[in-house]
This record gives sequence, structure tokens and C-alpha cells, in this order.
Amino acid sequence: MTMHNPVHPGEFIAATYMEPYKLSCRYLAQKLDVAPSTLNRILKCHSGVSPEMALRLSKTLGRSPESWLAMQYNYDLWHVERLLQLENVQAIEFEVV
Repeated sequence: MTMHNPVHPGEFIAATYMEPYKLSCRYLAQKLDVAPSTLNRILKCHSGVSPEMALRLSKTLGRSPESWLAMQYNYDLWHVERLLQLENVQAIEFEVV
């Protein structure tokens, strides 16, 4: 089952953690042990969550690393499905020998 326009992890972080708890980018970046510019790229949806960042987010904010990666995967896949042209891609029909 595909999601309808899944949220980017950066948007989720901002809406779920930063805005309600009034956390600054600099403060959260310090807790994650990353540069503020690194976190800012994620918050602005210019970068995705890597496995390394998923581990950092899991320790700092909670949720499993797999859930952070799944959120990123769902976001990426949904957007690529709308852009990728597959008309010339052909399936291979395998014969059972």
C-alpha cells in the first residue's frame, strides 16, 4: 500500500519536535553531534536522512532508526514514482527449465 504524499523527515522533525518544544536548529544539531548546516539541509528537505543520521535521530529524539529510514524511503519513492518514465522499461519473462 503506497502512501499519499508522505512527509519528508525534516518536515516531521520540525513539526513534531522543534516547533512544539521550541527547539532551535543549533540546539538540536548540538544534541545530534552534527553541524547546524547539516541539520538545516534536512529540515529544508534539501538532504535526506542517511543511516548514520537515522541512528543519531533515534538516540536523540526516539523512534527506531528503521522508522527514520522508512520515512525517508517512502518520501523518496513517492516522489520518484511521479517523475520517472518507465514506458521503455521491459519485463523479462523467465521460462522454467
